[in-house]
Amino acid sequence: MVEDQPQQPPTGEAAAASAEGKKREQSSIQFPYGDLDSAVEVAEAVHAVGGQSCQLEQLAGYLKVAPSGGGFRTRIATPRIFGLTELHRGTISLTPLGLRTVDPAQQTAAKVDAFLHVPLYRAIYDKYKGYTLPPTVALEREMVLLGVSSKQKDKARQAFERSARQAGFMWAGPDRLTLPVLKDAPQSKPIEDPTPPGGGGGGGGGGGHHAFIQGLLDELPQDFSGWAVDAQAEWLEAAVAAFKLLSKSPGKITITVAAAQTKTAANESQPPSDFE
Repeated sequence: MVEDQPQQPPTGEAAAASAEGKKREQSSIQFPYGDLDSAVEVAEAVHAVGGQSCQLEQLAGYLKVAPSGGGFRTRIATPRIFGLTELHRGTISLTPLGLRTVDPAQQTAAKVDAFLHVPLYRAIYDKYKGYTLPPTVALEREMVLLGVSSKQKDKARQAFERSARQAGFMWAGPDRLTLPVLKDAPQSKPIEDPTPPGGGGGGGGGGGHHAFIQGLLDELPQDFSGWAVDAQAEWLEAAVAAFKLLSKSPGKITITVAAAQTKTAANESQPPSDFE
């Protein structure tokens, strides 16, 4: 009778190929397994237990879960990836973004920042803002190209879609990411404004713009010389959507991108200008 030989671990090229295969299955871009609301829930729990920070075992007790369980580790990893918390020697603390998230007056805007804090979500937003998102299979393929493990693409997509809705990025439609209209009112404004009507008022912050308009202004680049025409058109399309929503006026504005003409072609097709 021939005895079964113990299986030997691969060596040489076989071992290298096996290691390379395992490496490819590890995601190279950061994303959470939980959604944004679950991250906010943990941040609010930290705030309820200790204000700005608490011990992990205290948080686990508040959430009624075992502090050594894998579920708890996954749960506290989610707000960290969204930028709401940080861990240090058994203590979980709220970041400045996390403190804004647990403040009802700032939570809506903080959720927008938290969504864009996730590297995977930011990459998808930057690529598809102003455009329709690809269907499910194509979106998962895009995530894999960005660095998500093929085994995790379904979970990554589902968490992404839930988080996008929770952060308000799908207000213009479920098939596109659009910067949310922020309606949070600043709480530091005095109840009675001492400035008389029409009295002007010095150089303050914000200039009295609607929060969404201010958000558009904040997106303008510092150096306009390198701003691509396509990116300019995307910014204008977002501005058109904001103006339409705020003004509620009829009509339609269309942004069109035209290819640049050479100087020779432009001179042949256009009459001379006094300003040349």
